[in-house]
Amino acid sequence: MHSSATDRFDTSRFAASRNRLAALAYRLLGSAADAEDAVQDAFLHWQAADRRRIEVPEAWLTKVVTNLCLDRLRSARARREHTAGAWLPEPLLDGDPMLGPADSFEQRESVSLAVLTLMERLSPVERAVYVLREAFSYSHAEIAEILDITESASQQHLHRARRRVTAARRNGGVVDPASARRVVEEFLAAATSGRTERLVELLTDDATAISDGAGLAEQLMWYDTPQRVAAVVRAGLKPTPAKRRFAGGTPAIHYALVNRAPAVLFVIGDRVIGAVTFDITGGKIATVRSIAAPARLLRLAETWRRHGPDTPLISRW
Repeated sequence: MHSSATDRFDTSRFAASRNRLAALAYRLLGSAADAEDAVQDAFLHWQAADRRRIEVPEAWLTKVVTNLCLDRLRSARARREHTAGAWLPEPLLDGDPMLGPADSFEQRESVSLAVLTLMERLSPVERAVYVLREAFSYSHAEIAEILDITESASQQHLHRARRRVTAARRNGGVVDPASARRVVEEFLAAATSGRTERLVELLTDDATAISDGAGLAEQLMWYDTPQRVAAVVRAGLKPTPAKRRFAGGTPAIHYALVNRAPAVLFVIGDRVIGAVTFDITGGKIATVRSIAAPARLLRLAETWRRHGPDTPLISRW
């Protein structure tokens, strides 16, 4: 085969794996932008490699991407030690191929904002083993080959990772989509109408709220107890002229699925200016996350523009 034809063929082989590699990198890094960078770096490795010696391209690329992500995790972890509590995973809109496989409960859960946040507590290798096993169903023999560890070590890392994630996870099982939407709509109606008592009723006893302060705060803002969560949500969702000036207009509020969880998006024209996600357990809201830092909404906003508008829950907030 002519060299240019070979290059085109090899490029197409990489392209066929790109979405899977991006989904892997996103789960490992919690950032779509960093995941895209890791996949692009893997492509450069692929172009530079002697591809005639690569027997199984998918396995080779998986190993390269995983180890590129491990390098990023180690450096990111060192940086985040100085900004503890200042990080939330980058949200992705339902339908984004970077969300990856969703055939099993484990695959769906591995991309939830809750689990992506919990995985920050794991060591980079524990995180890699957890993702490769739970989200992509690799065997311990395959994981050992990817990470250059023994099968026994892979099993031990997975055991520790599962224990840490399970211990911190607040999981009420599978939530019926219609029920989840109904809870969110009730919550939004109560918040925008000022019914604080109803807000408290819709929250679990140990409910928490987390906000990135639209990227203006150095650290995340945390609120616990149903009363504090209800108060901050009521204050945050009360429309004022000052908020509209800050937002650059009058948003519409749309229901959406973000990282496969119920959410509402604040949209002006085709611009997503904020996302609020909800973890629901037992028919009540356990966690509210507010993400409005523009840099963390870039990919979600791009996907939303392609998705096209639907009927908003509130047309003028």
